[in-house]
Amino acid sequence: MNMTLNPGEKRIPMNDPMLRYTGRIGWEQPERPFFIYPCSSVAFRVSGHTLRIAVENIHSYFENRLGVIVNGVQTAVLLEKGEQELDLSHLLTAEENDVLLFKRQDCCHAYRLVGLAIAEDAALLPLPPRPARRIEVYGDSVSAGEVSEAEFACAQPDPEGHNGLYSNSWLSYAWQTARLLGAELHDIATGGMALLNGTGYFFGPDYIGMESCWDKINYYPPFGEPTPWDFSRYTPHVVVVAIGQNDHNPVNIMAEDYDGEAARHWRSEYRRFIGQLRTRYPRAHIVLATTILGHHENWDRAIDEVCLQMRQTDERVHHFLYTKNGCGTPGHIRGSEAAVMAQELAGFIGSLPGVWED
Repeated sequence: MNMTLNPGEKRIPMNDPMLRYTGRIGWEQPERPFFIYPCSSVAFRVSGHTLRIAVENIHSYFENRLGVIVNGVQTAVLLEKGEQELDLSHLLTAEENDVLLFKRQDCCHAYRLVGLAIAEDAALLPLPPRPARRIEVYGDSVSAGEVSEAEFACAQPDPEGHNGLYSNSWLSYAWQTARLLGAELHDIATGGMALLNGTGYFFGPDYIGMESCWDKINYYPPFGEPTPWDFSRYTPHVVVVAIGQNDHNPVNIMAEDYDGEAARHWRSEYRRFIGQLRTRYPRAHIVLATTILGHHENWDRAIDEVCLQMRQTDERVHHFLYTKNGCGTPGHIRGSEAAVMAQELAGFIGSLPGVWED
């Protein structure tokens, strides 16, 4: 895709050093960065009153929207399938504008940013320093902020036929926690995710678990072959593992037989997964959790058991429970509910000794 320039415009390539990328983003095509994870973003400051972007949207399901924040005002731009150019000039309200383009949703779509067009006499301007604190979250639709804008349905099931309209990673507890702590965030989250292959709700009928996705950029088969993530690109101080809510499908093994073979196998594999994260991040504090979304308490019991085992040799592994853990809502967490979760989680993280030490 070649971006069309109007008279009086110039093109900014997507690998321009004045653009700041945050999140697990694919760079196999340096001028066409690949966005699949929620909360992944590009930030920049620009002078003038012209801003157009070229996007290739890779659609799978739901309506897809690009998150845009300009000078603190948030909007969402509907994306069609395929290549398109979007004019955001009407959102620029000052001579110098702060812009954030971000992934609102999970792998219901991916997109490549292809180019920016700004006024010929405009320029990209320096950003403030990048945050020194870094967080990574592994989770499911709750961590991705799915249906988070449906404030009219707090503590209620999701509205029927929402079709992605209310999904917004900016309102997820994950990103709200990171903002409270002044930290960067990598949000490795997607709807339906469980730990083990063959369980949960992600990519049925066979289902793919986090055990196969956690170290990938592209992890979604409809978008092509899996691509590995280079862990040297980002080292978090804190890793939050929010897995254990979708794992009841197809059998709620923890509720039905906590001491049975299947439940013991899950606990063993969960411990192995945390060990893999520890190998990648030797100094990170690892926080094990679920969320306030309704689930059987035995899943939290299982996580606590694993945590106690691991803490015998690793004091940087922790188990965190929210005030309304597992009983706060039968539907997805709305933005205001996520804000309460974020306050609690940020307070816990901030209390950890030496948490921001490299």
